[in-house]
Amino acid sequence: MSEPVKKEFSKARSLLWPIYSFELKKILPMLLMFFCISFNYTILRDMKDTLVITAGGSGAEVLPFLKLGVIVGAVIFMLLYSKLSNKLSKPALFYTTITPFLVFFAFFALVLYPAKDALHPYALADRLQAALPSGLMGMVAVFRNWMFSIFYILAELWGSVVLSLLFWGFANEITKVKEAKRFYALFLTGANVALLVSGPTIRYFANLPKRLALTSGVDPWGITINKLMFLVVILGTVIMASYWWINKTVLTDARFYSQDEQKASKKSKPKLSMKDSFKFLFTSKYLGLLAILVISYGLAINLVEVTWKNQLKIQYPGSNDYLAFMGGFSTITGMVTIFTTMFLGGNIMRKFGWRISALLTPIMLVITGITFLGFVVFKGYMPQLIFGGIALQMFIVLLGAAQNILTKSCKYSFFDPTKEMAYIPLDQESKVKGKAAIDVVGARLGKAGGSFLQAGLLVACGGISGIPPYVMGIVIAIVSVWMVSATALSKRFEKKNQETEKKKITEEDLELVTTTTPAESKKTTT
Repeated sequence: MSEPVKKEFSKARSLLWPIYSFELKKILPMLLMFFCISFNYTILRDMKDTLVITAGGSGAEVLPFLKLGVIVGAVIFMLLYSKLSNKLSKPALFYTTITPFLVFFAFFALVLYPAKDALHPYALADRLQAALPSGLMGMVAVFRNWMFSIFYILAELWGSVVLSLLFWGFANEITKVKEAKRFYALFLTGANVALLVSGPTIRYFANLPKRLALTSGVDPWGITINKLMFLVVILGTVIMASYWWINKTVLTDARFYSQDEQKASKKSKPKLSMKDSFKFLFTSKYLGLLAILVISYGLAINLVEVTWKNQLKIQYPGSNDYLAFMGGFSTITGMVTIFTTMFLGGNIMRKFGWRISALLTPIMLVITGITFLGFVVFKGYMPQLIFGGIALQMFIVLLGAAQNILTKSCKYSFFDPTKEMAYIPLDQESKVKGKAAIDVVGARLGKAGGSFLQAGLLVACGGISGIPPYVMGIVIAIVSVWMVSATALSKRFEKKNQETEKKKITEEDLELVTTTTPAESKKTTT
């Protein structure tokens, strides 16, 4: 192989795998953690939607009301997390946070779901539904299937708590800005591979009851729930084991993490109350802009998703059929995201910088979202068979799926890495308390805000079919604010990053001067 060819090969390899051999000890367990967290996230995300949307007496109208329950759960969690973070060590806090999720999901599959008919108040819910306006059907469904509602809330919090707060908080603590530009896109590769694996897994277990010779009285949906929750608990155990291994072997290696920095980090651990945490968040323009980005994404994606999931329920009313479609949806999302992450994400970040990468997600969301909503709004004026004979309803479902896939691929490849990089130049206090407020409450506030809007529209319009025209206008307004905030934050991020780099250089020079002996100094001068 000639020398020019070797150089080109080396350059191509560095773009796809920009990791040194000695760094494998650090990045491989991080990839494993992210894979397991994302695998569980995909299963829980598809399961929670299927549970509440296809349950008896329910539909996509239940989602806006459940999102309001999620924000309450997020606030309660943040109160507990803030208190525990001041009392527990970081490893103990990690284990204490993730364990209750795994215990509940196991208990739900083994005890709560089998007893649903005895525990759910079906008769009382029927009386309430008859007495209340049709626009409040979703609120009644939350009460009717209250166990499913609790599952939905905890499954929704898994993404914010375990993925955003625990993993990314841990990654930001042990990763430098220069490493993040190479590492973070690869961290997301674990999530993308998880989508490819979890999608077929979901489809396999959703279709499993059809292949089994079930006796009369056996609930096929219960079999699917039991199998998938078993996987969630097993991979949750792997997550905790990986975290333990990293703390024991990686963070004790001076090449990856300085022991002096680790001790200083523990000593400087903030002791703020919840009131002070919010005050600190809202008085920081930098964190305020970052919060707007997170809230805007939650608002916009939630508004579009509920309409799409209503169309999906029309096409697939059965639980296992609905879940099987979601499994295929997750698989395609993984394929698209792997392509964008490996070939676009890190390369666009390195070539065009933080601002361009941060703006790609809102641009994709508004273009694809308005296209999908336009078809829903004008569905009654279109022929039932279009584009070579495909049914209009199925086409709208696929169009909504494409919108969701492209937007989430941009989120995983561009929005998440830029958001996490924005925390790195901040001080320890801002990282811990500010990140907890933004990632847990901020993300949920965005979705809850969209839910408030949708709940109001549902009551005013008498059902979900009348809200798409209003959703179109609201999405355009939200994305406009999002893009302006991202542009303003990019200037502050670059400034803080430059200040951090200058400070590190100054400290290194000072350390060099103080550790140089007089003889060495004289020799150097000579």
